[in-house]
Amino acid sequence: MSYVENVLQPGETIRHTASIHWIAYWPGALFALVALAAFGFGERGSMFWQVVAGLLGLVALFLLSREWFTWWTTEIAVTNRRIIFKEGFIRRNTVEMHMDKVESVDVDQSILGRILDYGDVIVKGTGTGFEPLTAIRAPLDLRNHITGV
Repeated sequence: MSYVENVLQPGETIRHTASIHWIAYWPGALFALVALAAFGFGERGSMFWQVVAGLLGLVALFLLSREWFTWWTTEIAVTNRRIIFKEGFIRRNTVEMHMDKVESVDVDQSILGRILDYGDVIVKGTGTGFEPLTAIRAPLDLRNHITGV
């Protein structure tokens, strides 16, 4: 059972869930492509390129697994009463804000973010702010569900 489902209050329902966009995997995927290119050079007999390909492959594996773990342990939900954000597995960081405390929701998208439909969402509340949610898939949809309650 997920964290969000565990902390729901009686009568509270989940209206929308959001997640991290696949663009977060690009650094690891880029290292994997360069590792494949180096491996192609290494097949011609050069041990140097095989070692470079192996090292780049390890970096790619590290970056991809780290981003996957971040995606797997991050939960973003909008209920009929509050916004819930949870990240982390053993060391957990949670932020919750009741809907009546939300003042505004800012969406920041680059040109590539507009094309691929990802961006940063910042929820501003009375007295405090929500930590920025970065590289969120469909940020306008998340904003509409927050402001539409």
